[in-house]
Amino acid sequence: MPEIKTYSEAELIPLLKQREQSAFGYLYDHYSGALNTVVLSIIPDKTLCGDVLQEVFIKIWRQIDSYDESKGRLFTWMLNITRNAAIDMVRSKGYQNTKQNQELTESVYDAGGSALPNVDKIGLRKVVHTLREEYRVLVDLSYFQGFTQEEIAKMLDIPLGTVKTRLRAALIQLRQLVKP
Repeated sequence: MPEIKTYSEAELIPLLKQREQSAFGYLYDHYSGALNTVVLSIIPDKTLCGDVLQEVFIKIWRQIDSYDESKGRLFTWMLNITRNAAIDMVRSKGYQNTKQNQELTESVYDAGGSALPNVDKIGLRKVVHTLREEYRVLVDLSYFQGFTQEEIAKMLDIPLGTVKTRLRAALIQLRQLVKP
């Protein structure tokens, strides 16, 4: 089994600046996972993430001479390049257009109807019915029927501040009721 060469950052930087391919291979092998995680946190598409990561390593290859050891660690410098490349991709018109023009997948139809959980199955309605009437009505209108606080205030002919205060009190009481 051949011995695997390891480099300290101080040893790696001059080799990278000399365009030593084995140093770049080492760099990729040891840092691509961490940099890939950074890209994935910004761009959830794994295919696009791989493209961005490739662009990052090309930038590192081309711009390694601009790295200044006195300003920070090599990993921090690469991390900034990675983060900026991912953000640039998200801001690009091409990325925005692909997000807007995505086809609906079959899973959209399988979900059928609402993305909200069925509150009857988790027993939330039973807990809400234990609240005082004035709280129960507001929670029902707001959370189960989807009305805004402004709409509820007009509907019930009560001040908006009262609606907000009662809903907050209701949520505090609900939290105490569902606490294990």
